[in-house]
Amino acid sequence: MESVKKFFTKTGWISILESVIFAILGAIIIWKREETIKTISYVLGTIFIVVGIFKLINYFSTKGKYDLYNYDLVYGLLACILGVVTIIYSSTIGTIFRIMIGIWIIYSSFIRISLSVKLKALELNIWIYSLILAFIMFFLRIICNI
Repeated sequence: MESVKKFFTKTGWISILESVIFAILGAIIIWKREETIKTISYVLGTIFIVVGIFKLINYFSTKGKYDLYNYDLVYGLLACILGVVTIIYSSTIGTIFRIMIGIWIIYSSFIRISLSVKLKALELNIWIYSLILAFIMFFLRIICNI
């Protein structure tokens, strides 16, 4: 039972840290909305392109091995195309990204509420902080249309 308490105590502090990080990220997005979303879109697009290039290099370097289950060519091409599309349509991707962040914040707040109930059942005092942050995350997401 003691190891379970240690686990949930550690998880509770991690939950609080994640909540603070999400709050900071949300504040940055609210403060500099368009710049932040465009930057994230450019970084994400660049990552897709780099991964795609690595997959293409891997495919051509192992071409002579006749690996029937090597789909690196397809993955590489799709990743490069996805990266270019992400960079070109950064404003549209930004809109989709904001929706995904909003859904993630709501989901994360529900998980934290569930964790708070478990922490309370273990009679750990940290449960109240986790619960308060979860409700703040949820209501700020509902009120602020990020």
